[in-house]
Amino acid sequence: MPESNDAPPRASGQCLCGAVRYEVRGPLRPVIACHCTECRRFSGGIWTATAARREHLTIHGEENVRWYAYSDRARRGFCSTCGASLFFSAPAMPHMAIAAGTLNKPTGLKLAVHIFTAEAGDYYLLTDDLPKITDGQHGLSIPEDRV
Repeated sequence: MPESNDAPPRASGQCLCGAVRYEVRGPLRPVIACHCTECRRFSGGIWTATAARREHLTIHGEENVRWYAYSDRARRGFCSTCGASLFFSAPAMPHMAIAAGTLNKPTGLKLAVHIFTAEAGDYYLLTDDLPKITDGQHGLSIPEDRV
């Protein structure tokens, strides 16, 4: 049965200053660690994100979210007050990525995969046993029954 915005939140989170808060009333995707150049420049490091269907995400303080459209296919949302990296949105996708570090604990989530590892920074090593995908095509495709 689909979850509605009347359901209790499954998860919640916020930016550093609290000007942007959000609630998710549906399933969350396992966490993906993206090592692409754009994500590293957006977040200052590896960008770890979960995702939720757009209709399950409620943003409070949305007037404080600024969107940077870095291509015609995607944009990134951040808090206009504290600068915290919060969201990744591609209009063609039915879900929105949410920075995992902005979630309130407990999340119940686990890191599942590293993507765009061919673009990883040269100042760290990927030493865990998780899948490592050189591009992002497989890591970003999310079965609809999971998100």
